[in-house]
Amino acid sequence: MKNRSRIAIIGMGGFAGWHHATIQRLEERGLAKLICTCDPQADTFADEQQNWKIAERNVSIFSDYIEMLDACQQDLDLVVIPTPINLHAEMHREVVKRGIPVYLEKPPTLDYRELEEMITCDQQAKKSTLVAFNFIVEKPRLAIKQRLLDGEFGAVKGATLMAHWPRPSDYFKRAAWAGRLMMGDRVVLDSCFGNANAHFVHNMLFWLGDTQLSSWAQIDTVRSELYRAHAIEGADTFFVEATTTRGATMRFAITHACAGETSHQETVNCEKADILYSVGGEAEIRWHDGRVEHIEVGQFDGVTENHLAFHRYIRGETERPATSLIDARPFVILNDLAHVSSGHIANFPAELLTKVREEKEQKDYVNIAGMTGAIDRFLEQGEWPGPNGWRRQTGELVTPRALARFHETVQTMAEDSLH
Repeated sequence: MKNRSRIAIIGMGGFAGWHHATIQRLEERGLAKLICTCDPQADTFADEQQNWKIAERNVSIFSDYIEMLDACQQDLDLVVIPTPINLHAEMHREVVKRGIPVYLEKPPTLDYRELEEMITCDQQAKKSTLVAFNFIVEKPRLAIKQRLLDGEFGAVKGATLMAHWPRPSDYFKRAAWAGRLMMGDRVVLDSCFGNANAHFVHNMLFWLGDTQLSSWAQIDTVRSELYRAHAIEGADTFFVEATTTRGATMRFAITHACAGETSHQETVNCEKADILYSVGGEAEIRWHDGRVEHIEVGQFDGVTENHLAFHRYIRGETERPATSLIDARPFVILNDLAHVSSGHIANFPAELLTKVREEKEQKDYVNIAGMTGAIDRFLEQGEWPGPNGWRRQTGELVTPRALARFHETVQTMAEDSLH
């Protein structure tokens, strides 16, 4: 079929499986064709390969991604990179220099210096790389963003993100890089802020980008408190306050140190209304004159929709990818400055920790007493939990100039975690 995108996927494990299943479904619709895939341990994914019908679909399998690119580059329209964070930059560079467009899983990297290198590399690309922040292409989100730009809700005052995101203890054993700050001399920063909830953090920056539909807020200042409840190197709980160069204030309260139901809420506070947006649910516009407007968001297959949008872009049907590497810059800077501001990752006071056994899942969770109240007070009133019972000082107020201290700070955090 003429408009069928020819694709390679690097990897078979982890989130690569989502891409394999997605491309398989798109192939059944005549919209894509998986040409090749690779994994250094491809033989261990025999069951997955059978489920994906790799042999029936005549997909070539390689053990090395460089070998795959060299063998198949003339037959590819794009390459999907859904690999560990610390491998993204190298793989992106190798694909771009062969003239093939890149679909890169989020986060692109969590090292601001490495991101700038990737942006420079991407300037040589025939098509800009897509960074797969899934929810930027949601139609309800785009429609509300346009109304913000049109001034319907008045001036934007600020925004908040709450993410109560339970993860069992074995979640941090899912891969060698899970919960890590560094792997060797490479920055990883796997966390609820930079990885698991990266989509939602990025969404908040998108809401406050006010120059055009595809725009993101730029970071002016950041202050934070980072915490650890699990036996990991990095942080599993973030309280972050940031101001944009336009003067709006954003607050983020995100944690894996919890049990029970998963919940998240994006809120944008404007002069005339407050916008509450829930992925997979609905958007609610609470007008200050008492009116309430409900907009269905509904379930959304972000991986599929991002693929379809990117395929349209590489065929020349649209002008740009949903999120480029340059668009991801504020997200990476915000993440890095949150670490610099906090200065260290505080262990939760032992008396606040409770282990919760989920019998149905047969998994163990860690729950922090008072977490819900702390999140509410921080998001609504700006009250930091550290000086109010969690026994740590709030981090310093930093600007992007403090990025010069980022690598030293992360190295120190990693060393401190060993003690």
